[in-house]
Parts: sequence; C-alpha cells; structure tokens
Amino acid sequence: MQKLVRSDRHQHKRKPRRPWLLLFKLTLGVGLLGLCAAGILLLYLWQAELPLADSDRNSQLINSKGETIAVFSDGGKNRESVELANISPWLVKATLATEDRQFYNHFGFDMKGMARAALVNLKEMGTVQGASTLTQQLARNLYLSHERTWSRKIKEAMYTAQLEMKYSKDDILRMYLNEIYYGHGAYGIEAAAQMYFGKPAKDLSLAESALLAGVPKGPTYYSPFNHMKNAKDRQRTVLSAMVTTGEITQQEADQAYEAMLKFQSPKQQSPTDKAPYFRDYIRNVIVGELGFDETLLEHGGLNIYTTLDPDAQQAAEAAVASELGNAPELEAALISIDPRNGYVKAMVGGANYKESQYNHVFASTRQPGSSFKPIMYLTALSSRKMTSASRFSSQPTLFHYDDNRKTYSPKNFGDKYLGDIDMRQAIAASDNIYAVNTILTVGAEQVIEMGRKMGITSSLQAVPSLALGTSPVSPFEMATAFAVISNQGRSIKPVAVLKITDASGRVLYEAKPAKNEQVVEPSAAYVLTHLMESVFETGGTGNRVSNEIKRPVAGKTGTTSTDAWLVGFTPELSTAVWVGYDKGKTLGTTESRKAAPIFAKYTEKALEKVPPKIFPIPDGVVSVYIDPETGLLATKDCPDKKLEVFVQGTEPTEFCSAHGEGEPEPLPPPAEKEKKESHSWWNDLKRWWMD
Repeated sequence: MQKLVRSDRHQHKRKPRRPWLLLFKLTLGVGLLGLCAAGILLLYLWQAELPLADSDRNSQLINSKGETIAVFSDGGKNRESVELANISPWLVKATLATEDRQFYNHFGFDMKGMARAALVNLKEMGTVQGASTLTQQLARNLYLSHERTWSRKIKEAMYTAQLEMKYSKDDILRMYLNEIYYGHGAYGIEAAAQMYFGKPAKDLSLAESALLAGVPKGPTYYSPFNHMKNAKDRQRTVLSAMVTTGEITQQEADQAYEAMLKFQSPKQQSPTDKAPYFRDYIRNVIVGELGFDETLLEHGGLNIYTTLDPDAQQAAEAAVASELGNAPELEAALISIDPRNGYVKAMVGGANYKESQYNHVFASTRQPGSSFKPIMYLTALSSRKMTSASRFSSQPTLFHYDDNRKTYSPKNFGDKYLGDIDMRQAIAASDNIYAVNTILTVGAEQVIEMGRKMGITSSLQAVPSLALGTSPVSPFEMATAFAVISNQGRSIKPVAVLKITDASGRVLYEAKPAKNEQVVEPSAAYVLTHLMESVFETGGTGNRVSNEIKRPVAGKTGTTSTDAWLVGFTPELSTAVWVGYDKGKTLGTTESRKAAPIFAKYTEKALEKVPPKIFPIPDGVVSVYIDPETGLLATKDCPDKKLEVFVQGTEPTEFCSAHGEGEPEPLPPPAEKEKKESHSWWNDLKRWWMD
C-alpha cells in the first residue's frame, strides 16, 4: 500500500519549467503582435491622406488669365516654386552635404543620429537635440509647428513615413527646396535666389549655392543682409562638407570662398512680388466688403479669381518705374478700369511696395486740380445751359458769388490769358477763368450731384474753386468717373473679384452681372469726349506726349503745387495717374510733368495688341461748321471754319455775318446717318482723321 502511494506521488510529480522557453514564446508573441501592429500602421499610413500643407492652405490670387500671382498669408511670405531641374546642381549638392548626406540611402530616418540624439535628450531630461533628415524637416515645415515636444515628434515620424511612401526621393527634395525658409520672407530657393542675387535658382554658382545652403540653419543669424561675417563662416562650413563628400576639391572650395558675390540691395523689390498693392486691395474687398473671415482667407485654401490683366499690370508697373526711377521719395499711383464692364485691369499704388505699403490709388487727400473739370463740363453740356461753342473771356476776373457776399479771383497758370475762347479751347489749355464762369453758370450743387452719379464719393465743397479741383478726390474715384464718359454716360460699379471657390472647387461667391446705369445722356458724354481729345492736340496740355499715343484718346491734365495728374480714356480703358510726394513737398517742373508720360506709355503698351478704335457716335449728336471767332454757323465767306459737335438741339442756328453775307456752309450729314455709316471702320477712321 505504501509502495502504491509512493508510486502515485512519483506519477503526479510536475516537470520543471524552462524559463528560457517561456521568454522565447513571449518575445515571439510580442514580436508577431508588433509586426502586425507595424503592418497595420504602415497600411494605415499608406492609405491615409496627408494633411493639407500650410502653404497649400494659403488662398491664391488668380488673374484674368488663370495664373496665380500671389498667395495670402499672415507672414507676408514670398514664395515661388520651381522644378528640381530648374535648381542649380551646386545648390542641391551643397544642401545634401550639409543637411542630409544619406538622403538617398535612408527611408526618412537617420537611425544613428536619432539614437545619439535620444541619449542626449535622456541625459538632459528634455528634447534638446535632434537629428532630422530632409524628409523630417519637410514634414515639420509642411504640417507641424516647431515646438520640441514628444507628441509633435510622433506626428512628425508618421508624416515622414507617409512622405517616403507616397513620393520619390527627387519629389521630396524638390518639395524641401521649395519650402525651406531662407530669411526676409523668402520661402523656397527660387524666391531666395531672386531676393539675394537677382537671378533664378538654376543660375546659381557654386559660391552662391554654398552661401544659400547655409542660411536655413539660422535665417536671421546667417543672412548676408544681416551678418556678412556669419554668412561667410557658414559658407566655409558648407564648402568643407562638400569637400568631405567628394563633390568638390579643396581648390574649388577655396576659389568659391574667395569669389566676390554681387548681392541685390535689401530694399530692392523682388521680381516675385506681383501686383502687391492689388493683392492688398483684394484682401480688403474680401474681408471688408464681402464679409469673409480673415482666417478663412489666410488658411482656407480659397481660389480668388480676379479681373487683373497681367499684360496691363506689367505695362503699368513698367511705366511708373520708367518715370520714377531717378526721383527719390516721389510717389505715384495708377489705376485702370475697363469702362465697358467695370473690371479693374491694373493697379500700382506706389513707387516701391517694400518701402511703403500705402496704396495711393485710394488716397482721398490729394487735390485733382484741373483733371476735375470734365465732370463740371459734362454737367454744363447735359443741362444744355452751355455748348461746345459757348464763349467766355479769358482774362483776370474778380468773381462775385453767394449773393455778392463773397468774391473769388482765380488765375491762369503762368498768368497766361487767351481772350475770348470756347469750351474746346478752354479744355485744351486748361483755362481757369472759363472754368469758374462755367460753374457759376450751371451751379456748384449740380456739379456735385453729377460727380456723385459718376462715382465720386469724397466730400465736395460747393464753392467756385471746385471748378479747379480744390476738393480732394482719390485716383480710384477719378478713373471711375471718367469711365462713365467713355462708356457713353453709363455708370458701372468697378469690380475686381469675379469668383471665390474653396479648395474643392465649391463656389463661395460669384459677382453678379454688372448693372449699367445711364446717369447722363450718351450725346453729352460723346460731345465732351470729342472736346477732351483736343488735350492731346497742338496747344493742348497733353500735346507733348501725343507722339507716344497711336490711337484715339481723350483726357485731362491737372496740376497743383503738390500733385500732378493725367486722367484719360480710350474705348477700352479709363486710367488715372497721379504723381506727388507723401510729405506735401512741392513739385518741381520736372516732377510735375511725369504723370502724362506714365499715362501715355501705359496706354500704348497695355493696348498694343488691340487695334485702335474711335469713340462710337451715339444718337442725338450733330456736327456743324462754325466760325471759330463768333461760334456761329459758318458761311462760305468765313476765312476759318471748324467742324464742331453738339448735343442735338443745342447747335447754333444763327449764321455768322462778321465776314459778309455769303451763302451758308453746307451742313454735314445728320448724326443718325453718321451712326449708320459707323459700321464701316474706314468711314469711322476718315471721320476721326477729318475731325
């Protein structure tokens, strides 16, 4: 019995456990689970979409040809992307030698560098050192902040893996070089090359490339604009790295370091700054007028389709630069609107955006001078109180107004007086005495009312000097008002934003079709246009630029002691040009003559692909021959005759008798017949030439 019990005890005795076997099984299980988890994570990362990059979230400004000309960002970023083939090989080699020598051999992570950084961070109990590859830096720049936290590191690792999975090495390198910050608002190597050296990235030399490759490590500290010694020291480090990697020899490195570099002036405007004043204007329209949230504008990925014509804008910037290039502190503004639809085609708000962001196009503190007179003359013509043949004596005059309680004594420029003149002569010579006679005839309040209808929103004072443009008005208002004259008396509110879509193409805003409001009869607008063409003829104040303009154009100059203007139009463009100083400095003779050449150069260049067109003749216009001395209908005995236009019903009916009782000069065909014939471009051209 005892043996049986002892036997059972031996039978149920447990075998000793083997710890190493359990550990192996546990390790294997954990490893398999880890591999599964890693596989699931990699599969997830492969299928998951990368977040929208910060640069991609910036809203885009698009011109009339569908080209992106600017982005909206709260940092005023200067950015222009290029393909890898359009980047200097020296810059690529310098960047890789300095930032990531194993770039083409790793999968986004430098394991040795990470291990070394991890030991340092563990020792310091914080994240004080990193070993980021180009891919990691790209992930951080595109999707994350630059704070040093573990959570950010985890996200960075995930985005790095996704970038390596979804893009080729060349694509990652291209994105990196287009994204990295080079200081002074320049993001990407193209913007940096233009800003520092005034050349495209593909043309960078070894010396230039080595210097730029060193800047991103500390854009402020290593900027040659801020610290040239630091920049050169860093350039030497980059060149040494390239020697180490075998990209260049020591001799090439020494020669590159000693090479004299030609930098751009830090104040010189970068060629990548396209229509900056227009961009700021659009921002105000979108946020202030259309009610979009500014955060949505900055980071909503909006596509903003505008009316800006790139050819006209380039012509405007070139015209302003050509006249202001050697005039320090002199400012200018140019605004051009298509009178047929109200589209803003070009805008230059100042001489240099980097030096002053103030947009003079909307400056409502400058006196328009005589350029305001056409608004008054349109009032006179449309009221039928005056015609193109109305005459006043141009001589020193003391005017009485306000029931004879006040007096006003204007003078002509240079104290030049022309005697008895008509409206055409008064407009061409910009006669002030005739202008004050006109405003006292039609009434200052009526002139103000006309100005309001034409788009003048600034305060206008109902005094005789209003005729001489003493009430400040912005260039934008002047271009808007003159567009009414060009558009046969129809007013169209200017428009610059046509459509706004979100990143997915959904339309968030679309401009309504422009409304044409007839604010003055077409015949009066045409008669005034015909008179204003004389400004560019012999004896006119714009005659000195007439040789530069090869098409029918009407306009008016304006000059005060501090402001020079030329506001004019063709059938396609209404343009206001202003020149002056910000600090109220008096204009010299040379400066006061710069507005007209800017207008002429811009108009011809902006319309160089558009055939010249005459201004169409509407119903209600008649042409008759008059005697220039009397303003009466000319007879065959009148030694001089000129063909003049009138609003139908206001033409003179009395024949001139000052030169005898000869037979009346035959009248030209009525306006209705002229209008029908105007379908022939040859007849239009002949009529324009004969007039």
